[in-house]
Amino acid sequence: MKLVLALLVVAVLLAAMLLPGRLRRRRRRRLFEAPLPEHHRSIIERNLPLWHRMPPELREQLGGHVNVFLSEKRFLGCGGLELTEEMQVTIAAHACLLLLNREEPRYFPGFTSVFVYPDTFLVDDVEYDGEIEIRGQDARAGESWEGGPVILSWSDILPGISGEPDGQNVILHEFAHKLDEENPDVEGLPVLDSAEHYREWKEVFTRAWENLEETLDRLDDPAIDDYALTSPAEFFAVATEAFFESPVRMRRQFPDLYRQLAKLYRVDPAAWFAGEDTSRARGPSRARALERRR
Repeated sequence: MKLVLALLVVAVLLAAMLLPGRLRRRRRRRLFEAPLPEHHRSIIERNLPLWHRMPPELREQLGGHVNVFLSEKRFLGCGGLELTEEMQVTIAAHACLLLLNREEPRYFPGFTSVFVYPDTFLVDDVEYDGEIEIRGQDARAGESWEGGPVILSWSDILPGISGEPDGQNVILHEFAHKLDEENPDVEGLPVLDSAEHYREWKEVFTRAWENLEETLDRLDDPAIDDYALTSPAEFFAVATEAFFESPVRMRRQFPDLYRQLAKLYRVDPAAWFAGEDTSRARGPSRARALERRR
């Protein structure tokens, strides 16, 4: 009798542990399979330039991911911004580009809130010059707090949705950081599928990182912004932007790096351009000091 009771207790505990996961998967599947609302589709058609180049099956898949994302993440307008549905759907669609072709995406676990400012926002900053503490404020276009929210400036989102191929997209950048967070070191290493992929990734990214400054100096029109020199984590986030924003140029300039990102993201966006280049007008790099990893 005691053994039966003990087994019953174990069964109840296991059910209590497994049930939330099952219910979450069931709810996500229902949302994923539901049609994307037509007004959401219209927003994505306007504000996600890649939408018109993606194969139809990927467009439908992206719509399902957007349904789930919007149900699980909370959006908050800051600094007097009147948050609109268009802003929320636009952010969700860009973020969900990073989740395509995954059997069970985790939808950026570990946080729920997306804060959106109307423009570049100021944050308190502390630096040290020897033993002297220097306090000030820094302007930011976006932040990803480790274990916390994503913070975005809407005015800095707009260039990335304009269709101009400048290779930069603050939404992709910050949500790449969220993928990086899924591994504890947060050093430009997202969760990968196999030990072999980890080996390849380390080899390719280490070699590219060590030679990055020299490579950027050599290229006339580099696909990767020089903000990638800040740290391995920023290198991964900037490379993710280039992979989706300037895929043809990136594949040509950084073929090994492109292949690793294609393996991670399970898509080949350069193929969507059918031989076109995605060159950008030459000019000064965006003030990347406005974005800082937290």
